[in-house]
Amino acid sequence: MQNEQSSFQLTGQVALVTASARGIGKACALALAQAGADIILGLRDKDSAQALVRQIRKLGRDVLPVQMDVTQMEQIAEAVQAGVRHFRRIDILVNNAGIGAPNPAERVLEKDFDETLAVNLKGTFFTAQTVGKVMIKQRRGRIINISSQAGFVALPTESVYCLTKAAVSHLTRCLALEWAPYNITVNAVAPTFIETPGTKKWLANSEFRKSVQKRIPLGRIGTPREVAEPVVFLASPAASLITGATLMIDGGWTIQ
Repeated sequence: MQNEQSSFQLTGQVALVTASARGIGKACALALAQAGADIILGLRDKDSAQALVRQIRKLGRDVLPVQMDVTQMEQIAEAVQAGVRHFRRIDILVNNAGIGAPNPAERVLEKDFDETLAVNLKGTFFTAQTVGKVMIKQRRGRIINISSQAGFVALPTESVYCLTKAAVSHLTRCLALEWAPYNITVNAVAPTFIETPGTKKWLANSEFRKSVQKRIPLGRIGTPREVAEPVVFLASPAASLITGATLMIDGGWTIQ
């Protein structure tokens, strides 16, 4: 029978968050730390998040920044090995790394296509695989992939990004089925437009911002914290019977 004290607390657990220097990744790292987890920060530049390291330590949590460009297989392996050496385990993975600059389909170059797939698909898969091997040995784990509403609706000038995020949500279902026997849950969250450094230059355009807000029934752009809190839920004992799901965090965009 499930422990009646199961909650949203993550005390004693270890979480790896990729692309955690800013935006959604940073918010996830902080929210997981506030819930009690120790944090491995996966960073394209290991020294790029010193302020975040200090914030997490002020919460009383241990934190390990690691060099982790998810397009580089050796960096994925070395980062995960460093995390396991330091903490002896990895309980939670937040697969956050992703790119997707707007580009009309007729102008997409092979280089653009390959770069987007290298981060959004190859990086997501092989990070999950590498951490998944650790979790299989532990016979327990929580993986949360960052998908997007773009995987469920067509967005002009975002064809490559959309196809990768649709693939992330389906990959989530496939991994959830394969790894369920090891007590590993695999879920995803799919945000709408969120106020981050990556979206700032587009959302700063008042006409674009208004057009986006009109498509969102709740009528506003989201914040990184509004993505991070559901991630904490999916990582927590409260979500122990949920796997293979993609949780829409889109203010109602995709219900229309």
